[in-house]
Amino acid sequence: MDSIHLKQLLEKSQALLDGHFLLTSGLHSDRYIEKFRVLEDPNALDQVCQAMAQVYSDQNVELVLGAAVGGILLAGGVGRHLGVRHIFTERVDGEMALRRGFYIDPGTRVLIVEDVITTGGSVRELIDICRKHSAEVVGVVNLVDRNENPLSFGVPTQTLLQLPVQSWTAEECPLCQQDIPFTSRGRSGKA
Repeated sequence: MDSIHLKQLLEKSQALLDGHFLLTSGLHSDRYIEKFRVLEDPNALDQVCQAMAQVYSDQNVELVLGAAVGGILLAGGVGRHLGVRHIFTERVDGEMALRRGFYIDPGTRVLIVEDVITTGGSVRELIDICRKHSAEVVGVVNLVDRNENPLSFGVPTQTLLQLPVQSWTAEECPLCQQDIPFTSRGRSGKA
């Protein structure tokens, strides 16, 4: 799947929203990518996961790791296409953690999957979990990167769609300065 096709999928599913959004990162934005409009469609989800898996299909991936909630669907689909185990992390008292009996053996070759990257905080937390378990991070593959320039995580990183979208701190937000209320979508409860 090329970036044009993915953008068309996002547009067709009405996943690209305009308004005033509080993002998971705590930043504010006038655009939001409601990835679940794509992930809820089984055909679109399968296409996205297949494209993500193809990027690392020759890297001997042994485990796919994502973060709850969107990362659960992506990890499952990418893991299925690669024919490997897939697990996810959850937040416990604000910290990313493995739960439900999930484990990562030392030396395991892990592919991290992410839905939308703004600051990259979740990806960094997933990388830290892999390192704590002495696993090898083969790379990161994500659906959309909202940044003008791709973020660096110190491991190979591939993005299906680079879609620069402005974001601001609360103090810098022009929408807050205009007293425009938040649109109801745009936050997972991370912060």
